[in-house]
Amino acid sequence: MGYNSIIQADELLQKLNDSNWVIIDCSFSLAKPELGRKNYLERHIPGAFYAHLGEDLSGPIIAGKTSRHPLPPIEDFVEKLSNWGIDKESQVIVYDDAGGMVAGRLWWMIQWLGHENVALLNGGIQEWEKKYFPTNDQLPNFSREEFNPNVQRNRLVEVEELEKLRESPHHLLVDSRASERYSGKEENLDHTAGHIPGAVNLHFQGNLDENGLFLNKELLKKRFSEIHKELAIENTIYYCGSGVSANHNLIAIKYAGFGNAKLYAGSWSEWITDEKRPIATEE
Repeated sequence: MGYNSIIQADELLQKLNDSNWVIIDCSFSLAKPELGRKNYLERHIPGAFYAHLGEDLSGPIIAGKTSRHPLPPIEDFVEKLSNWGIDKESQVIVYDDAGGMVAGRLWWMIQWLGHENVALLNGGIQEWEKKYFPTNDQLPNFSREEFNPNVQRNRLVEVEELEKLRESPHHLLVDSRASERYSGKEENLDHTAGHIPGAVNLHFQGNLDENGLFLNKELLKKRFSEIHKELAIENTIYYCGSGVSANHNLIAIKYAGFGNAKLYAGSWSEWITDEKRPIATEE
């Protein structure tokens, strides 16, 4: 049984030399898009590859149609996974320098393509270095394998489907952004403020404690039970600004033992590309 939600730094340390383990650094800053790669080149967990949010984990942006970080074509992403040496036997570990906000995107994308054994490093590079675990600046050797996708279409909700489901009493829509953005009081990334009508708010940062580590399973279970109530987990749909940070909630949900919720990957920045779609704000 592999890791499919969270892995602790101590556990990863024991597996650094395992040939079946693939580590990927996803460090990234929206404000400085090249900072994550710069930091990776200076130091990273030994053997780690680098995945850039805009270049590797997103597809081309089509103005007025797509989100700020649309999913890439599946064939392009499969090629990257193959080049990183990932096959059906691989245990994949992803991490970043933002508490898992960015690496969660890669976690979800790999599981979306049918590979369950992918986990997020709890606390990211900060926790790793806090423990004085090794880092280096050596680039890994690429050893290509063939990644064979098995797309899990029940993990993704497209905008057309969301327009029908968002008012269903049997489904729950959750906005993972900060409350100020959800309410429409602040918006510094998208041209329109507010949220999708019917959505409740659960900021992904609430999954972490003061040390940047995930809350324990019991606290996470309580956190999500309060909004999911008796609703089936597969009928809960999460979104954020561009389909990145919402995955943090999906990891926490899985770590807490609930299973797999759905992602509306287009998220708010796709929703507002059509002025006919309704928006909601709060005073």
